Amino acid sequence: MGTVDLPWIRRIAAVASLGDENRRRLYEYVLDARDAVGRDEAALALELPRSSASFHMDRLVRDGLLQVEFRKPPHKTGPGSGRPSKLYRPVAEEIGVSIPERNYDLAGHLMAAAIKRAEIDGSPVGPTLREVADAKGSELGRPGDFLGALSELGYEPSPDDSGGYRLLNCPFHRLSREHKEVVCGMNGALLGGVAAASGLRAEEVVPDPEHGPGHCCARIALIDNGSQATGT
Repeated sequence: MGTVDLPWIRRIAAVASLGDENRRRLYEYVLDARDAVGRDEAALALELPRSSASFHMDRLVRDGLLQVEFRKPPHKTGPGSGRPSKLYRPVAEEIGVSIPERNYDLAGHLMAAAIKRAEIDGSPVGPTLREVADAKGSELGRPGDFLGALSELGYEPSPDDSGGYRLLNCPFHRLSREHKEVVCGMNGALLGGVAAASGLRAEEVVPDPEHGPGHCCARIALIDNGSQATGT
């Protein structure tokens, strides 16, 4: 099971959606069911008006917590039984939210992939982790939109006085406090891959020794006298 690939603000909205008591009860009912459930069944089970159940369940779909399928329930007979019913089931993946935004799932994926490759190849884990992170960064890059790629990953790029950008959030903050060399090396390789795939020079990724608490250990340096920016 993975984490739902939703933008950060939509993940916050999904979790906030469960603040409504009836919506939360409906979600838990669908979550506990062995099969997809219909609005009538859920409304009856929770003693809610059908219109209320329908509204809240469709809201849960819109917020990314439930998904819809259309099929004929096997127990349904009689007039109109040939028409498929609208049924709801939970989204299979998890929805995780952290404030500020963190990306520990990505770190775990990179480390697990590196360990697996190192075991197969007999290669050192550290360099392998950086290779894996660079390759993943290449997948996540956006040609012509490096800053957009960084924002999507949670780095929060912000202009600095030098014409470059500081990264105001470290997606791997807690890990970096206890395993700085490993995590910062992985982070630099990831950002280098994102930069290269976005059409920028990966070698322009530079350390940021004066980064503030919770900020990334890298920054985006100015390229070619202001033409474009890149970073680590």
